[in-house]
Amino acid sequence: MGHVRSFREAKALGDILIVGLNSDAGVRAIKGDLRPVVCELDRAETVAALESVDYVTIFAEADPVAVLSRLRPDIHCKGADYADGKRPVPEQPIVEAYGGQIRFLPLHEGRSTSGLIERIVRAYAVPEK
Repeated sequence: MGHVRSFREAKALGDILIVGLNSDAGVRAIKGDLRPVVCELDRAETVAALESVDYVTIFAEADPVAVLSRLRPDIHCKGADYADGKRPVPEQPIVEAYGGQIRFLPLHEGRSTSGLIERIVRAYAVPEK
């Protein structure tokens, strides 16, 4: 639900919403060998089915710099967890170089895949004998 809300908020900032998805290899590099839980094509199909989303693209690079340099959106959205400057935003220079803006969207607590996985593991963990 967190992503759905974020997509709606991002769509409200412009006319067309293009969502960039990390490839399966990219997710593994960021989150570890047990991820993603859902493959890139299924994730893309699900996201594309949302009313607020106009287009979906999958990118294989570690960050969205290359896809943003091709698409050149007026507004590029990131989660608010990047707003304080403690986490790098490698795409910021390219977005600002072509005159785009970066907007930070609020996070929706308790709405993450990592949190969902943790709850499932706790709920279905087999006790040790």
